[in-house]
Amino acid sequence: MEKPNQTPQTPAGTCGVGQGTLPGTCAPLAFPYIPMQEPNPVRFSRMEALQTGTLFPGLDLPFKAAIQAQTKMANTALVELMALDFAIDELGLYLVTHPKDQEVLQLYWSYIKLAKEGREKYQAMYGPLLQTDLTPEDGFTWLKDPWPWDEGGNE
Repeated sequence: MEKPNQTPQTPAGTCGVGQGTLPGTCAPLAFPYIPMQEPNPVRFSRMEALQTGTLFPGLDLPFKAAIQAQTKMANTALVELMALDFAIDELGLYLVTHPKDQEVLQLYWSYIKLAKEGREKYQAMYGPLLQTDLTPEDGFTWLKDPWPWDEGGNE
């Protein structure tokens, strides 16, 4: 006989409809939402994509709104390079599933060119961004001060 204010115990592996919570042996089922991308989708700007975590508004999930409100980024040379690299990665992922989208392919290559030019200008002013950007003539200057953000590379 059950005591008042207690729920019946469910044997392991047998969950009733709508029963259970995490943690525990039973939990409600999740209903995933998987958005499908259409060819030639609308795109965020590079900066907006970096802040939202996706280049495509159709993939922007509503629960991210709270995080997005806290991640406003200044428009600096370093952040612009980050935005370009992020957009390149997103466009590359899109092209895996939409290889015939010529408009996006052209945008992909133009962003790669912009990122390469921007990185060269940034490094000429502030030094290498990556350890792999060093040359044998530089020696191992990666750990020498000042760092790029100490020199205004984040402005």
